[in-house]
Parts: sequence; structure tokens; C-alpha cells
Amino acid sequence: MKHLLHLLVFAFVFVAHAQNKKPNILFIAVDDLKTELGCYGSETVKSPNIDKLSSEGVQFNRAYCQQAICGPSRASIMTGARPETINVIDLFQDFRENRPSIVTIPQHFKENGYETVYTGKIFHGQYTDDQMSWSRKATKAKRNTNAPRTKGGYALKKNQDIYIENKKALEKKYGEKIIRENWLAKGPDTECADVPDDTYEDGYNTQTAITTLSELIKNDKPWFLGLGFKKPHLDWIAPQKYWDLYDENNIPIATQINPPKDGAAVGLSESLEVRVGANMPKTEVFSPELQRHLRHGYYACVSYIDAQIGKMVQALKDTKQYDNTIIVLWSDHGFNLGEMGYWGKATNYEVATKVPFIIVAPGVSDKVKGQKSNALVELIDVFPTLCDLAGLKKTEHLEGNSLVKLLKKPSASGAKAAFSVFPSPALREWAARPFTPPFRTTFFMPLIDKIEAKIEKQMGDKWNRDTFERFVMGYAMRTDKYRLVVWKDRRKPKEEPLYVELYDHKNDPIESVNIAKYNAKLVAKLTKQLNAEIYN
Repeated sequence: MKHLLHLLVFAFVFVAHAQNKKPNILFIAVDDLKTELGCYGSETVKSPNIDKLSSEGVQFNRAYCQQAICGPSRASIMTGARPETINVIDLFQDFRENRPSIVTIPQHFKENGYETVYTGKIFHGQYTDDQMSWSRKATKAKRNTNAPRTKGGYALKKNQDIYIENKKALEKKYGEKIIRENWLAKGPDTECADVPDDTYEDGYNTQTAITTLSELIKNDKPWFLGLGFKKPHLDWIAPQKYWDLYDENNIPIATQINPPKDGAAVGLSESLEVRVGANMPKTEVFSPELQRHLRHGYYACVSYIDAQIGKMVQALKDTKQYDNTIIVLWSDHGFNLGEMGYWGKATNYEVATKVPFIIVAPGVSDKVKGQKSNALVELIDVFPTLCDLAGLKKTEHLEGNSLVKLLKKPSASGAKAAFSVFPSPALREWAARPFTPPFRTTFFMPLIDKIEAKIEKQMGDKWNRDTFERFVMGYAMRTDKYRLVVWKDRRKPKEEPLYVELYDHKNDPIESVNIAKYNAKLVAKLTKQLNAEIYN
């Protein structure tokens, strides 16, 4: 009897402890993933695991990043502050240098008793904030003995050789420094190899995340685990079995192949990021066959990442962690696959700024599993949302809004608008920084001349290369019915815009025609709303 009483007391204490334990966080970041997924309505893309995740939580159909390029977008979501607030608008700015005391999402959880750890790409590049944000290192998984070693990211020797030879030829022509500093040494843009998933980084990082999870669950602390995928970012490299999911001949290509009529010439570049591949045309148009092949590669990478997400979620379930783990799936920005005649992400338009965004919140979203919200939301909303879900006090600097209301009732209204920025995309596509003088001497020189000629023709006396390269910012606002893009000299915020774009999403969801010049009153009204946000 005494023994039974002890067991009952132990069981009560165990249950009470489990109920009081803070929820864990699985934070899944995907690079360059557009909203072309099964759960977002695609009839082409195979994404069963993301689709399943959507069915178990709430999917946000109109979620927007704050700048459509890796570094600024990631710095923004991780700090819960807009790119201009933290002064990170290109790939080579460190938010810690600009705002040393700002608190990041994992840092806040770490300071509130969480074990925080990541593998893969969460922050961008070298700005991983290891000291401030993370409490430990991930435990590396054992390498698959059947996985070949890669070189330049490629598993196939023929592609490794193309990469090496292209690098040598470019260095001989332009010099090693120019090639290295501008990331011009590339092999092919695609690779299809019959290799195990963990041959490439994303597959291996998933195994590392699962290995790390097995250690986290032994600790009494709640945990925050970041798993960052680099695909479907270029290069479009994935194991053959994911390529085999698609028939290239049946892959549709973009039908909207022209820039917006009367759109800003400064708003679209010439697909430089894709063209840098060793096997890509440097100035010519992309043939339909090439477009299908590139889309095939992108879709294969999406399916490859989808499979890794499935493995990670299954590991959560196998370790009995799923029911106490909040899962957040997000992409840093979308990607144009030929829409508007552009291949890349550096724009202020819908395709690049709208992102996949799914939250599974046990105990909060259970009653609305599988529902989709059409509310306007932003990635800076993630920080305050996670604070509310985990019962943590919000930090004072946050600029987003908690989405808990929408997780309980997806049909509820959201924000009045979502905001994105991008400085002179046509002149800054490459890393969102001005083209360096040496970069202008490379094989991209004819395209850069073409870009500048277009801007000068449109802007007339307003054209000045230094101004447009260094100081012009595009401010985009997406409302329920419209997208407004205002192009300004950042030094002169009170002066009239250099150019304005307005797109009617009710009648023109693909943003094919700029109607600003025909709707002066509406432009004035929306500009007032935009200014109230960016100059508040």
C-alpha cells in the first residue's frame, strides 16, 4: 500500500511537471522557397510533408518578408525589427554592429531558461550570432559511408571539373580577387546525382538536427532547435530521386514574361544571380527548354527539402516531443522563376516578397488544424507570437504583432498592410549592394549598361548613377487590394517620390500593369498610410 502511494505521488509529480514544462520550439527556415507548394495550390510541386504540416497547424496565405534577400530578411525576423531599423539592407551588414544590445529570438529564449541550438542556415553567412543567441553547438551526425564527397557543392566529377575549369578561366581573365569577392566562380546551375540525401548539406544537417534532438530530450530544460535549409537556393542541386518525381517535358513555364507595364525600371534586374552559372547564357534570353530545366531543378530541390522536413517531424514524433513542440516553418523570401521575365528574388513585388509560413501550436491551434488564414502578416510577427505561445515577456523593441489570435481563429482580421523594402534592385541585385567598379568590367557589363539605359530613359533629369546606386530605396506596402511601391531618395524623405507604382490585386493579381498615373487620389491615400508606417 505504501509502495502504491509512492507511485501515485510520483505519477502526480511527473504529470504536473510535464504540464508545467514550457513548450519546445522547432524553428525551420528555408532559403528562397516561394509559395509554390501543394498546400498553397500548386498542381506541379510535390511537397507532401509540408502539406501534412499545414494540415496539422495554421497556414498563412498572405505572409510577407521585410526584404527579399537572405541577410536583411533573416536579420529582420530574428530580431523582430524592420531592415531599416537595424540598418541591414544588404548581405554585408551586421545587425550586432548597428544595434549591439538588440535581443534575438533564440537569445530571448536562452535568457529565459531554454537550451538553444541550430544547424544549417538560420542567420545569414558569417553573422551567426553564436555567442549571444545560442547556448550550445549542434552534435554532428555520423557521415553516411556511401555518400561521396562534394567539391564546390557538386557530387559528380564532371560538374566538379566544370567548376574548377571555370574558376581558373575567370581568374586568368579578371583576376582572383574580383572572382572571389563577387562570387563569380560557379559550376553548373543544376546537378542531378544518384546519391544519398546526406551527400549534400541539407540532408546532413537534418541528420545532425535529429542527433542533437536525441540529446536535448535528455535535458530537463525546454529547447529551441533551429534547422535551416539552403535549398532551393541556387545552385539547384538535389539527389536524382527528387528529380525523378517530375517529367521535365510537362513542367509549365511562366506565362507572364514581361516586366510590369509602366513599372519602375529600377525595380527589376537582369537575372544576374542565375546567369553567373558556368553553363548559363550571360546576355541572351532563356530558351523555353532551359526555363523548364531550371524549374525542374528548383522543384527537385523543393521536394528534397520537403523530405528532410518529413524526417525531422517524424523524429519529433518518435521521441514523443511532438505534442509539446511549437513548429514554425518560414522562408526568407520567394523567388521569380521567369515571372516578369526575371529569375531571382531581388524585387519589391508579390512573387518575391510573399512567403510560405506555417505554425503548429499544440494546445492553441488544435481546434483549427488545417485551416488557412488570409490575414496580412509579416515575418517580424514571429518573435512576439513565439513569446506569447511560450509565456515569455515580450522585449520592448519588437515591431511586429502577435498572431496568437489568428492561430485560434484563422478567419480573424489581421494587419491593415504588410511592408517590404529593397534598395535599387536593378543596380543592387547581387547581394543587394551597389555593383563594384571591378564587377562592372566582367561579363555582366553589357547587361549593366542595358539596365542603366532603361533607368535613364525613364527617369530623365532625375537619373544620377551615384544617387540610384547608393540612396534610392523602394518602399512596398501590400494592402488587402493593392500593392504600392514608392521609390525615394532616402536622404530626402519629405521630397516627392522619384517614381510610384500601384497594382490592383483584385483585377491584376500578377502585377502586370502599373496604374499609379490613373489613380492619383488613391496613390495619395495609400502613400499617406505608407509614410505613417516608415516614418513613425
